Amino acid sequence: MLTERLADQTGRLIAVEIDARLARRLQAQFAGNDRVTILERDVLALRPEALLTEAGLSEDTPYRVVGNLPYNAGAAIVRHFLEAAHQPRSLVVMLQREVADSMVAGPGRMSLLGVSVQVYARARKLFNVPPRAFYPPPKVTSSVVSLEVRDAPLVPLTERDAFFRVVRAGFSAPRKQLRNTLAQGLNSPPAEVAAAIAAAGLDPTLRPQDLAIDDWLVLTRRLAG
Repeated sequence: MLTERLADQTGRLIAVEIDARLARRLQAQFAGNDRVTILERDVLALRPEALLTEAGLSEDTPYRVVGNLPYNAGAAIVRHFLEAAHQPRSLVVMLQREVADSMVAGPGRMSLLGVSVQVYARARKLFNVPPRAFYPPPKVTSSVVSLEVRDAPLVPLTERDAFFRVVRAGFSAPRKQLRNTLAQGLNSPPAEVAAAIAAAGLDPTLRPQDLAIDDWLVLTRRLAG
């Protein structure tokens, strides 16, 4: 149903479907429509540039991502596109509600996934979708989120590896205070971590969920220094 609606409203549509039976059904349904390309693929196994060229487009063609994503791979698919060399302009996707809430949460409820997404995009939740909207109904509620990709990520490329190493260390024990979880996660002397936290102007008793992305970046630089 989603493919039908998108096919009516877009100049070109590339639909990626991993299920062979569904892919064949879509290929038959849109066989006479040269604006629609159906690819039987695992989207995580292909770079966006490859998807574009398989559809006969230039690999630098601007594009947007729309989809009802599988619950078990939704977060990975979002990150696959956000971290790509050729990012989309935006994504509008449906995910399990808890995953969507994690993506859009701000300081106080921040998560590793939220940091990983918001470094690259402005995230907001549009609406929830109840189980009764599906057949058979799932046991969870879904949510649709909008991700507007930033002109430039909040973390420079040269600092990104170090930044995410610190963030992953921080969220390795999210219920612990920042000074404890960083010392443990980075395998660093507690005194050095405490000094870096103080130099970043942060309260060492905060928990990882309390920090904004700018806080993590300043802290990464202090730890590197």
